[in-house]
Amino acid sequence: MSVTEVAESRIDLVELDPTGEDRSSLVEFLSGNEWPFHVRQRLAKDEVEKDIDDGLYRDADHRSYWLQQPALGRIGYVRLEDLSDPTPLFDLRLASAFRGRGFGVIAVRATTDHVFSSLTSVTRFEGQTREDNIAMRRVFLRCGWVKEAHYRESWPVSEGAPVASIAYSILRRDWETGETTSLDWADLTL
Repeated sequence: MSVTEVAESRIDLVELDPTGEDRSSLVEFLSGNEWPFHVRQRLAKDEVEKDIDDGLYRDADHRSYWLQQPALGRIGYVRLEDLSDPTPLFDLRLASAFRGRGFGVIAVRATTDHVFSSLTSVTRFEGQTREDNIAMRRVFLRCGWVKEAHYRESWPVSEGAPVASIAYSILRRDWETGETTSLDWADLTL
């Protein structure tokens, strides 16, 4: 796909059945890709299977979806977390072959639309990434999300010292109006 085709593309969220028909595909997807900006960068098949059995991909607080691009098929997955809270989080993973091609913005927008359209009690949607995941941080900004926190040295890194975790969110009213509510970082002075 060309850059223009990607920019005009859409991604559909297709709910997956991690304990049934999608189990083997989910295990292969998660163990068959490397996740350089996640706490667990390499997932073994038995780890994913245990996580599935523990309800990490579908239970009262979690729902998982394939990210389907009409021309390319399955390009990733997203898991919604903390669904019983008015501020859920998400874990987005694009397959290695589809990173760096502009699909992150489309996937985050599709996920945001899904959350606010289908979960009427949600008032705020949050995501976090490592400070050195510049691509994802730019995706958040392009999608109208606001940086709300910079948790210093809070993200464990297997090959070195912890890095900062950066939290972003979008408010329902921002999603509805298309306008970003700004945040005053210097609201208190000595």
